[in-house]
Amino acid sequence: MRIIQKKSYDQDIRIFPDAVEAAPYLVLLALLAMAPLALSVFYLKELAFVLILSIAGVGLMLLTGYAGMVSLGHGAIIGLGAYLHTYFLGKGLSFFLSLPITILATAAVATLIAAPALRLAGMYLAIATLAIALLLEILFTNWEAFTGGIQGMAVPPVQFGSIDLLDPLVFYFVCLAFAALSFLGAKNLLRGRTGRAWMALRDSEVAARSMGINTSLYKMTAFATSAGISGLAGALLAHYTGFISPDSFNFLLSIKLLILVVVGGVGTLPGAAIGALFVGSLPQLTALARDLFPGSIAELPSFETILFGAILIGIVLWEPRGLYGRWKKIKYFFEVFPTYRRATFTRQKTFMKSERVR
Repeated sequence: MRIIQKKSYDQDIRIFPDAVEAAPYLVLLALLAMAPLALSVFYLKELAFVLILSIAGVGLMLLTGYAGMVSLGHGAIIGLGAYLHTYFLGKGLSFFLSLPITILATAAVATLIAAPALRLAGMYLAIATLAIALLLEILFTNWEAFTGGIQGMAVPPVQFGSIDLLDPLVFYFVCLAFAALSFLGAKNLLRGRTGRAWMALRDSEVAARSMGINTSLYKMTAFATSAGISGLAGALLAHYTGFISPDSFNFLLSIKLLILVVVGGVGTLPGAAIGALFVGSLPQLTALARDLFPGSIAELPSFETILFGAILIGIVLWEPRGLYGRWKKIKYFFEVFPTYRRATFTRQKTFMKSERVR
């Protein structure tokens, strides 16, 4: 087992305690930077989509995994970011001006709409966010002056001088840069006062309030931060598809994001990246799964939704810590072998939220 030898108090507040902890992330970043040398245009676009999903996963992970607030409406929030960005571009704003305005506007609008619901918790909050998502879907469908209605709207092209954002290589590196900044910003946020307050709020709202934490303020902060990052993902997704319509941001997208968080590992930033890779490959997995079922089942319009639900239930039952949690178990097994004990990760019965081991 590796033990970090701390040589200064600064190591307690660094993003990475030492170079060994930072090495895997640097290697992954280098591999992603070199990916265009080995991948075709099709797979490069698919990888860009995975990066966009990872940005959205970071946003939902901060809200659900770290602040303990379950949301079923983040698909609509991503749609809000896509529509706002497209609208601003259509009004003549540049990409570098439209993007920050979109992030701030998405955070402000989503938080304003959700402010009454943030008084709720647990299942009731999830139902309230679902209602907010349905409200935004109605808005996307009927506000034709802003969204184009059911006919949708094309995303204006973006040029950086002689460089076209629609070029697959350029777009891939733009997505990679924003994904890296999102992960770095989230990790930096979580090591500070705000991140610790969110985790205290997640474990026990009563205990957090008794310690002097303004729970209402930090709930609003968590939702605004999550919505802003989701708005960034929506803006990039608009450029990825080139055309947006209300059907692109339905309830199924919210379910995909929830699966992303649960499958990757709730309460872990690496889990957002792992879950994004899994969800990004779901269309291909769904196509393969259709061949394994009878035609009467495989041809059902809701087959993909049923498959998503089955995966979500399976992960919750057999690996509640997600794929990243499974990786940590495997890593720990080899670290302590042959003294590993099967009951090391056995879940114990808890009686209070504050007794949870994360």
